[in-house]
Amino acid sequence: MALAGGLVATMALPAYAFAPGANETQFGATASTELSQAAAQNVTVDARASTVSVARDGFTATTKEQLAAAAAAVAAAAEAAAAEARRQSATAAMNTYAASYSGPSVSDLLANPPHPNFDLGAVYNVGLQYQGVPYVYGGATPAGFDCSGFVMYVYAQFGVSLPHSAAGQGALGTRISEADARPGDLVIMPGHDGIYAGNHNILHAPYEGASVRVQPIWTSDYYIVRLGI
Repeated sequence: MALAGGLVATMALPAYAFAPGANETQFGATASTELSQAAAQNVTVDARASTVSVARDGFTATTKEQLAAAAAAVAAAAEAAAAEARRQSATAAMNTYAASYSGPSVSDLLANPPHPNFDLGAVYNVGLQYQGVPYVYGGATPAGFDCSGFVMYVYAQFGVSLPHSAAGQGALGTRISEADARPGDLVIMPGHDGIYAGNHNILHAPYEGASVRVQPIWTSDYYIVRLGI
């Protein structure tokens, strides 16, 4: 009975209880714990660590100026390509134009003008005969005209020699008011000209893809020139 009671008493001890004895020190402080609870600690760093450098990852950003320059370069290349395409088209048109005409040239007409007596009304009427002739850059015959080539060819038939240039033709005449203008006078614009057709109209070779025609003057940036006065 005493033995049973002792057994019960032993079994009633909590699981974490222990009997003090020789092994009590197994729960004592470890060397690392004592070290951490000691005074300030010193850490020795290997001398090689001082030679290590730290650098931020390198990167670059495109500026607005660089973007604008790149866009301008692309636009310039596109314009150059378009200009070359226009040049090739004009060259092909000129080749076709040159091969398709065998009549008198401007120089032939000046040497032997079919209308030796200059008259503004007659100039305009001769010009009307070429309505429907296609625009050809550099053209100066009925196979194809550009603006100043058309004026030059018509005036050559009256023995009047003009340069193949709108500005040059304008410089040879005298400016007059539109109120005084008559069909046969010249309408001079920046980079373009034609023959005045009356009532604020112009007879001219407009642009590539169009033909000689009469139409209203579409701009206020022009002046009227009369030759021979």
